Amino acid sequence: MIRWRGWLVPAAVAVALLLGVGALLSGWYGSGPLAKDVTFIVPNGASLGTVAQRLEDKGIVPSAQGFSLRARVFGGGGAIKAGEFAIPAHASAARVLSIISSDDVIRRFVTIPEGMPSIMVQERLMAQPQLAGEVARPDEGSVLPDSYAFDNGESREDVLRRMQAAMSRTVSELWAKRGSGLAVKTPEEAVILASIVEKETGKPQERRMVAGLYSNRLKKGMLLQADPTIIYPITLGKPLGRRILQSEIQAVNGYNTYAMVGLPNGPITNPGRASIEAVLHPASTDALYMVADGTGGHAFAATLEAHNRNVQKWFAIRRARGEL
Repeated sequence: MIRWRGWLVPAAVAVALLLGVGALLSGWYGSGPLAKDVTFIVPNGASLGTVAQRLEDKGIVPSAQGFSLRARVFGGGGAIKAGEFAIPAHASAARVLSIISSDDVIRRFVTIPEGMPSIMVQERLMAQPQLAGEVARPDEGSVLPDSYAFDNGESREDVLRRMQAAMSRTVSELWAKRGSGLAVKTPEEAVILASIVEKETGKPQERRMVAGLYSNRLKKGMLLQADPTIIYPITLGKPLGRRILQSEIQAVNGYNTYAMVGLPNGPITNPGRASIEAVLHPASTDALYMVADGTGGHAFAATLEAHNRNVQKWFAIRRARGEL
């Protein structure tokens, strides 16, 4: 007989109790059967029993029933969380429960860079294998370039809606803080001009200067003559991959600013926040012309004569490079 807490317990019973407790602890804290690291998804609203069965099916725990029992005994009452989690190889049941009860969910991101046209936004969303469903090409200029977190299995439509809601909020916020005397009269016009600034800006520090130049042209009723507006109807904003043809420069449509006065009918890409800000706070400048300067930026000029001199300098740079 063995005395335990004042009770005399038969030795066989005591041994059995100790072995049972040992097995219970070993099944909770001992190494699990998982051979390699995996990810595991806990669905929204899933019960402990449902999750335990999924863990067994994935080979993460040996027994759904055993996991549920031990979780209730040793788990401490922590609620499991919905999301995608990283489970390391041979994780104990205790470790598994700790992981799926934490906020340490896997965060996946899709990034839309500044100046990405909507046709490529659609392609990028469709290329994400962890997203679900189809998504249509969004309206040009409706997506705010940024990095967006998403959950495994989330619909592409839901992610796109967040991108578009972010653009709507940003435009509203920036429009409310706009400067005075602007060439653009509505938030929609601001996004259109910002899309041109986005495509025409070689260096970030030039954004406000480029916005000032195009604002000056709009106010004077001059042709904007922005090359990306020629390309947009041809490729929907994708790179042209060749020189622009003379026939394309002369083409009359709703976008080509070499053949029309004023803004295009719509944006030619999805502009970033900085380009929208530049349009709403353009540089105070008398510049009306610009040409590449060989450094990735532009040489600006207020007169055609000065612009022609800058063009000759650019040609000289290109000849020196063997491009002409």
